[in-house]
Amino acid sequence: MAVVEKSDRQVTAEILKKVKRLEIDTKRLVNNVFSGEYHTKFKGQGMTFSDFREYVPGDDVRSISWALMARAGKPYIKTFEEEREMTLMLMVDVSGSQHFGSKNYFKAETVAMVAATLAFSAIKNNDQVGLMLFSDDVELYVPPKKGKGHVYRILREILYFKPKSSKTNISNALNFARGVLKKRATIFLLSDFQDKDYDDALKYIEKKHEVIAGLIQDEGEFNFPDVGLIDLQDAETGETILVDTSSPLFQAEMKAKFQTEFSKFNHKLKKTGVQSFTFQADDNYHKPLLAFFKRRRGQR
Repeated sequence: MAVVEKSDRQVTAEILKKVKRLEIDTKRLVNNVFSGEYHTKFKGQGMTFSDFREYVPGDDVRSISWALMARAGKPYIKTFEEEREMTLMLMVDVSGSQHFGSKNYFKAETVAMVAATLAFSAIKNNDQVGLMLFSDDVELYVPPKKGKGHVYRILREILYFKPKSSKTNISNALNFARGVLKKRATIFLLSDFQDKDYDDALKYIEKKHEVIAGLIQDEGEFNFPDVGLIDLQDAETGETILVDTSSPLFQAEMKAKFQTEFSKFNHKLKKTGVQSFTFQADDNYHKPLLAFFKRRRGQR
C-alpha cells in the first residue's frame, strides 16, 4: 500500500490529454446537471463540534460535558455547527474484473467517468476529495484535499495506476478507510462487488460515515455473447475453463449466477442500510447517477 502526499512523477502529454478529455466529457454534466443535485444532497449533512457554553435549563442533558463539569464545578454543554465543507472519498476497485467490457467501454473506464463527475462536482462546491484504489489490498491512498490540480492527480491515478493484485477484498479497504478518515466523510464505493463477507465492515463504517455503493455491471455478464467454444478466464483468479457459449445451458447458468450475485448484493446493502445505484459499462452512466441524487433529495 502506498500513501502519497505529493507526486513527483512527470505528467506526460498523453496522460494529461486523457485527463483533460475526461474533464471535458464530464464538465457539462457537472455544470448543468450534477452540481445542484450534489449541493442539495450533501451540504450540511454533518455536525461538527464548535465550543462549550454554560448549561441553561431546557438544554439537552445529553450534550453536557461531564469531564468539563468535573473540572469547572458547574455544567457545560457541547455546541455544534453544521458542516459547510464536505470530505468526499472515492474508493475505487482496481481488481482484475474491472478490465472486462463487452461493448465500447471496460468497467474501469466507466468507473473513471463516474469518479470524475463526482470529483469535479465536489471541488465546484469547495469540498475536499480523496482517493483509495483497492484490490485485495489497499494499493494507493491519496488523502483528501481541495483544488482542480488535486482532482487531475486523482483522475491520473484512476486511469493509469497499475495494481499489484487482481483479486478483491472490500472488507480490508473499508477497514482501512475507517482508520484513516477521522472526519465524517461521504464515501462512494465504486466496484462490481465480486467479493464475499464485507457486511460487517460496511455496517461498522456506516456508523460514522455515509457510504454509497456504486455497482458497475456489464451487459456481457448476464447476456453472454454466442461466440462458440472459447477458453474463459476468471480475471481475478486466473482460472481458465473451456465453455460452449452457444449452449442454452451455459447461457442459462450465466444468467442465473448473475441474478444470484445481484440478489446477494442487494440483501447485503438492505441489511447494512447502505444505499446504492447501479450503472452499466457504457456512456449512459450519468442517468442512474442523476436518478440516485434525485431519489436521495426526495428522502431529505
